[in-house]
Amino acid sequence: MSTTADLVAALKQELKAARMTYADLGRALGLAESSVKRMLARGEMPLSRVDAICRVLKLDFADLARRVADSRPLLSELTQEQERAVVADKKLLLMAICVLSQWTLAQVLATYRLSEAEGVKYLAQLDRIGIIELRPGNRYRLKLAKTFRWRPRGPVMDYFREHALLDYFGGAFDGPGEGVLLVHGSIARGQLAAFTERLQRVAQDFAQQHLADQRLPEAEREGCTLLMALRGWEFEAFTAMRRVAPPPPPAPSRQA
Repeated sequence: MSTTADLVAALKQELKAARMTYADLGRALGLAESSVKRMLARGEMPLSRVDAICRVLKLDFADLARRVADSRPLLSELTQEQERAVVADKKLLLMAICVLSQWTLAQVLATYRLSEAEGVKYLAQLDRIGIIELRPGNRYRLKLAKTFRWRPRGPVMDYFREHALLDYFGGAFDGPGEGVLLVHGSIARGQLAAFTERLQRVAQDFAQQHLADQRLPEAEREGCTLLMALRGWEFEAFTAMRRVAPPPPPAPSRQA
């Protein structure tokens, strides 16, 4: 839930947007301008006072709280502890993947063997972990940024390396719209970051298209997984046949 200090900060922004001065607010509340300044400067006031200011601004308290929540920074990565909690239960991991795809609880229950009680329980767990903000009616808001990714060496990626990677690459990638590319080459180190940024843009385009297509009938949509990777690598069997072992990568420079 939003703290009082967060709500007060949001109220200051609303006052500015409404072009209302502290003196104007004081007259509407029956307070001196100095009292209003002191109250807002401290950032502490009872919720009844916050509610009174909302009425002056013709602003619904629930809308104000929602704006506070929406303005908070989104997570681009979870902590080790958060990821460990997600993979500790397969059903919780399933629900996490579903909310990342913006599925409703009804869609999850219609697709997988989960009871409604289980679905609500796992949504509540994701709320406690910090992945979503659970709202009335079992709706939710993702608290993850568009650039979100699982930790490269974190519990979730380790789980997928162990349990899902061979299953994913076991397909032929020859269905309509499917494909896999394996390209080798040596390029300037300075270009690696540029290629990584392009891959990130493709991933974001894919995520945006997923959201845009949610309005289409389910029969017109196909569930798929986009996997992209780029790293300095040579097949271990090839490395073993080198005449001279390749030099280690240069250590990062240290600045005084």
